[in-house]
Amino acid sequence: MRLVSLTASNTEILWALGALDGLVGVDDHSDFPEEVRRLPKVGPDLNVDLDRVEALRPDLVLASLSVPGMERVVEGLKRRGIPHLVLDPESLEDVFQGILTVAEALGLPHRGHQVVGAMRYTMAQARRGLPRFPKPPRILVEWWPKPVIAAGQKSWVTGMLAFLGAENALQDAVRSRPLSERELEALAPEVWVLSWCGAKRLRPEVALRRPLRVPALEAGRVYPIPEAYLGRPGPRLAEGVRRLADALILSGL
Repeated sequence: MRLVSLTASNTEILWALGALDGLVGVDDHSDFPEEVRRLPKVGPDLNVDLDRVEALRPDLVLASLSVPGMERVVEGLKRRGIPHLVLDPESLEDVFQGILTVAEALGLPHRGHQVVGAMRYTMAQARRGLPRFPKPPRILVEWWPKPVIAAGQKSWVTGMLAFLGAENALQDAVRSRPLSERELEALAPEVWVLSWCGAKRLRPEVALRRPLRVPALEAGRVYPIPEAYLGRPGPRLAEGVRRLADALILSGL
């Protein structure tokens, strides 16, 4: 089966399922594992070149709606009659189900359950090292610094935090949105996680220099976690849970 992936998370799902041999093209942001960097590129997720996709003669294109704006790409696939599968995860359980759905489509249902089981095991191991919190620590996960854009309730991040006994500081029923200084102070996060999308370097000092009266910043509880482990709804979220657990331990709450 000839496969094309239009998001880094879908590419990593194929990797975890052991299905990279069928992958003939990827989006520009797919960078893991290393071997996918050598595959033909079809453009960035929001500006996929459908002519390139079609030229690769895919039997199945793995698309996603996890990036706002990708609806246009999916509509283009439909118009051209290109076989495709669309993942649209909002919760952590949606991510698990998406992996199982892809595995089923590839005729690898057993492998899908193995991948999800391994993720759950890694997450459970991370949780075992945590103390019992008197109350759930409030954590803000920042996707972008200017303006501050944070993960909302409709995010797999919320489930990752809840699994560790913490809570998403941004309770809005949104996937993510920009926040004003006044809103950030009202949210009063106790731990601040930087996970800037597409950034090669995460700089905690940028957050620490903000003139905000926020417990996390006043106590210096700012921790960088690469977007690859929090922002991509795929198998590496399990490692993201482990890193969130490490941040909670470091915070001393």
